[in-house]
Amino acid sequence: MDDAEALRCVEELWEEHCRALRESEERRTEVEERRMSWGGVSMKYGMEVIGEPGPEGYPVYIALHGGGGAPTPDMNDQQWQDMETYYKKGVKNGIYINPRGVRDTWDTHANPESYPLYDRLIENLIVFCKADPNRIYLLGFSAGGDGVYLIGPRMADRFAALHMSAGHPNGGSLVNLYNTPIQLQVGMDDTAFDRNRVTVQYQMYLDSLQQENPDGYLHNAYVHVDKPHNFRDNSAECQQVMIDNKAWLHTGIVTRRMVDSNAVRFLEGFVRQPLPRRVIWEMNNRHEARMRRTDSFYWLKASRDVQGGTVIAHLNPEENGIVVEKNDTGCQVTALLRDGMLDLDRPIAVIYPDGHRTEHTVVRSRETAEETLRERGDRNYIFTASVTL
Repeated sequence: MDDAEALRCVEELWEEHCRALRESEERRTEVEERRMSWGGVSMKYGMEVIGEPGPEGYPVYIALHGGGGAPTPDMNDQQWQDMETYYKKGVKNGIYINPRGVRDTWDTHANPESYPLYDRLIENLIVFCKADPNRIYLLGFSAGGDGVYLIGPRMADRFAALHMSAGHPNGGSLVNLYNTPIQLQVGMDDTAFDRNRVTVQYQMYLDSLQQENPDGYLHNAYVHVDKPHNFRDNSAECQQVMIDNKAWLHTGIVTRRMVDSNAVRFLEGFVRQPLPRRVIWEMNNRHEARMRRTDSFYWLKASRDVQGGTVIAHLNPEENGIVVEKNDTGCQVTALLRDGMLDLDRPIAVIYPDGHRTEHTVVRSRETAEETLRERGDRNYIFTASVTL
């Protein structure tokens, strides 16, 4: 199969995939009833389409409600209803989605079954609702902010950007957000669970990640002056926030400035790059996603049984190769390839940290394209070849 045949293969498979989903009664019912099931649980969601799609389709804003481990389901139901409009007023053009957490637990949005349900939701939106797969945004308030911290790193290859409001990271890692911008916001007086202080600590954590990797980890953090748990990061008006969050954390000194802190306006400035030049993949941060059908992250693939270590790799078009900067997982990792990433008609070099180099002839195949399409249901992640790193 040459490059032209591979392109036709990808187009044909994508058309067949979309047609099969549109003809599926189960999928049509999910979209019509706004409810999906997986692993014995259901996820309901509200949806509103605003404006007209752009050339690539609609941007999608997935907004996660507060509540969590509430004493009664009523609280989560009420918070879910509030999220029908909470961020929506900032959306001028797009699809606004507010999922109901699958269980009334502290991690209501990040139960093990939640992850394959988000995959399915995004796939349905792409096929049935003209969603742009490169402009899928995740945002959430309170327990929804917890969800952003948990879901974002595990599914970073799905999202263009993230926004976290008044949540708690619960010690979670953000290493996988190298290619995914994130904005953090909290009220200065949001003292429950130390949300205010921990938000600034996570800002500093992101600062340190960015210092080590200057081309990634784009982030922003606002502490809203004199505000409690509820504050207006969904407002159309400028809001008063700290000038120096770190100084406040260490000395208690409060300095002020007015900024546009609107969550949607932050998000809409970013478009996902599904095939970034460099990928950082921390394996520890996918253990709760074992129910997902995918073993891949951007253009890397590893067995879902791998639960430790980190892989860092980048494409080097000048060498027509892949540079493995780090792989301490103890297991093989595969690079998934398609035309445009490297020249697949020439040998692909794999270059290791010690300078060792191997060369591989790759073969494009329909089977690889079919397998990778099944994994993520995203045309951007249909690959036609692979090489073991």
